[in-house]
Amino acid sequence: MAEDRADTRTRTVIPQAIVRPPTAAAEDEAAAFLARHPEVEGIDIVLVDANGIGRGKTIRAHELAALYRQGRFLPGSILGLDIAGEDVHETGLVWDDGDADRVAWPIPGTLVPQAWTNPRRAQVQLALHELDGSPSPADPRHALLAQDARLKAMGLTPVGAFEIEFYLLDRQRGADGRPRAAALPLTGEQPQTTQVYQLEPLDRLEPFVADVYRAAAAQDLPLETLISEYAVGQYELTLHHHADIARAADDLVAMKRLLRGVAARHGMIACFMAKPFADRVGSGMHLHASLNDPDGSNVFADAPDGSLSPLLLDAIAGLLDTLGQGMLVAAPHHNSWRRFASQSYAPTHATWGINNRSVAVRVPASGGAARHLEHRMAGIDANPYLVGATVLAGMAHGIAGRLDPGAAVTGNAYDAPAGEGDVPAPASWAEAIAAAARSDFLAEALGLRMRDVLVALKRAEHARFARAVSELDYALYLETV
Repeated sequence: MAEDRADTRTRTVIPQAIVRPPTAAAEDEAAAFLARHPEVEGIDIVLVDANGIGRGKTIRAHELAALYRQGRFLPGSILGLDIAGEDVHETGLVWDDGDADRVAWPIPGTLVPQAWTNPRRAQVQLALHELDGSPSPADPRHALLAQDARLKAMGLTPVGAFEIEFYLLDRQRGADGRPRAAALPLTGEQPQTTQVYQLEPLDRLEPFVADVYRAAAAQDLPLETLISEYAVGQYELTLHHHADIARAADDLVAMKRLLRGVAARHGMIACFMAKPFADRVGSGMHLHASLNDPDGSNVFADAPDGSLSPLLLDAIAGLLDTLGQGMLVAAPHHNSWRRFASQSYAPTHATWGINNRSVAVRVPASGGAARHLEHRMAGIDANPYLVGATVLAGMAHGIAGRLDPGAAVTGNAYDAPAGEGDVPAPASWAEAIAAAARSDFLAEALGLRMRDVLVALKRAEHARFARAVSELDYALYLETV
């Protein structure tokens, strides 16, 4: 009889139940938000990939509770996309596991309204986890959290704030077909000259700036000083510091989304290329960082005699010692490397100094209990989570090894003679990719899996550029060779 026959079929094992990670936002956050914001019709759910690009979906308001209750399935390959959004199979995140789903969970405190949208939408940032609740190693935010935990295990809590430089460009290109600075909305005039620190351009940006600050207030985003920077159409914004370094990076991600959204509605492009113009300065992402002890006191604070803290000097030495190995994080794209030029306010040497903007690691003039360091190497096109992870790892490296940074540079660091270890190696994007692939420091700072995913993505991006035939190729070679 049929029931007496042995079943020789392969046994199918049902996958384990989904495990909710302890870091996921509480379920009641969603209900409380919708009660406060009944006007919200949709929510952008945002997962930041290795390139710093927010990817995800727009869900309807009635789907939000389920996201908070059970997470949202997303393919692991979403973290294996290149800058153009195409699969990079070498990441191991595509067909190696059949493009398997992971689970994205909302990050606490990141569910906020997008005040510039109509009908009104909100946004929430996500972190990707494996089905068992463990962090997905290719999610860059987890790399920053791991380095934060490493320093906390040493009794030190990272405190950080980002400042960013960016260009506001017109959606309509100039007569030469090239991007041009955005017209000032109050007067319609086209900026023509560099007016660093001038207030009139900011005044004539008023409709845009007012919308930016209103949208930031709606998101409880700590935007602070706005500056007219050192190029036509370039600006700088700062964020208030956090004793939660991951939240500081979350704020930067949210700020870039906000600037893009508001700019688009004013006929502008908020441009976060490191070097959009050959004859103008590039745009940086500066991380201001310090460390607190268990009592909340700043261990980088000046000594009673006014001298710099030994721990601050150790941290600076660690950053300089590891700077070369982290260059692919600080300068991740082809365009990134155009930013490093003499007299450009972008560092070109692995140097440090006090109250000196020509160095890679600056100790700002504000001292005493507020003393901190400023890491100036990264461009605005870098991923803030990966930048934060490498900065924290470099600081920990210097503190653990009690390293010596050497003498501070005084005067113009661009004119400083290059000595051994003085100029950051690698010196090009291709060299940076190769160096990252063999870097033990980067494997420790980001996690081996994250490092290898980053390298695979950058190799694919580099190959895309190598294949491309540019307008300059035609201009130089079309009829001359």
